[in-house]
Amino acid sequence: MMLADLPTPCLVLDRSVLARNIRAMALALQRLGVPLRPHMKTAKSVEVARMALEGQPGGITVSTLAEAEYFMSHGIKDILYAVGITPQKLERVAALNASGAQIIVITDDPAMAGAIAAQPSPIRTLIEIDSGEARGGVDPDGDLAIELAARLGPCLAGVMTHGGHSYAGRRAGEIAAVAEAERGAVVRAAERLREAGFHAGIISAGSSPTARHAENLAGLTEMRAGVYMFGDLFQSEIETHGADGIAVTVLASVIGRRPGRVLIDAGGLALSKDRSTETTLHDYGYGLALDIAGRRSYGDAIVVNAYQEHGVIEVEPLQPIDLPIGGKLRIAPNHICMTAAAHDRYFVVDGNQQVAAIWHRVNGW
Repeated sequence: MMLADLPTPCLVLDRSVLARNIRAMALALQRLGVPLRPHMKTAKSVEVARMALEGQPGGITVSTLAEAEYFMSHGIKDILYAVGITPQKLERVAALNASGAQIIVITDDPAMAGAIAAQPSPIRTLIEIDSGEARGGVDPDGDLAIELAARLGPCLAGVMTHGGHSYAGRRAGEIAAVAEAERGAVVRAAERLREAGFHAGIISAGSSPTARHAENLAGLTEMRAGVYMFGDLFQSEIETHGADGIAVTVLASVIGRRPGRVLIDAGGLALSKDRSTETTLHDYGYGLALDIAGRRSYGDAIVVNAYQEHGVIEVEPLQPIDLPIGGKLRIAPNHICMTAAAHDRYFVVDGNQQVAAIWHRVNGW
């Protein structure tokens, strides 16, 4: 089966680019002596997880319990659920652990810490630390972390943080500074817990930009990163990977032609309406049009409008998209985590247009 034979819109995953991205991240962290706990919230695929885990200790990160259940069903047991846990979800976590999983949860709330500690079977828990993003987590220098540790008791397994504000950086040096702030905050929090007599065996940090550009990871026991595997236009803009590091694109068909514009059957649902590159040097609208081979044959042909099931590409006069109705092209996405969310499978290629495999992904919560 060839790409030209596929129904559209659909996701195309280039396994050779994926493998290169995985190797690059593994080498970057190996140089700094810290293992990777790959975040599967973007890929949501066991085939991708197995590639990302090669040479790593074996643990993964997820963002939904549906992902945890899916990966556990495929034999991956060491799982960090890196979203603040709620009382209603503890039963699902307990059921997973009773079946052989080793689910770790996170919290930054005293009442929730008490609810975790009250469970019949201990659930390993990390205290979430705010290292500057101001999304979730407690002050590494405040008293709340000590209170949480006391409430968790034997459930306390360590601390974690997410340097999501690294996405605001635009150059490697800026992101390296965020990585150091991320590292410093979570290591400092762990040291304070230990000085107070508590156990903090896991010291977890990470985002793809900070994992890629960190210069010092001393004191961490693991880094978490996920979007680096697939890459996207935004990550290319902030130098997480090069322009050739986008492993997943959306295959689309031409459904209309107008002077200077091409209409495709991939809109807001297939591409997402993420506009993250609007704040970078190159604004790629809702995605960049590539030819069916994944080459930039159409110059800066940008998806300028994304309706629910329609996308409008603005075409450069000197580099027209000369395709008939039904002709196929590929769209490089702004934010692959959002783009992939509406799709249920990847059509896998190896640097060509031959479909070598179909890999399914888990969706939902």
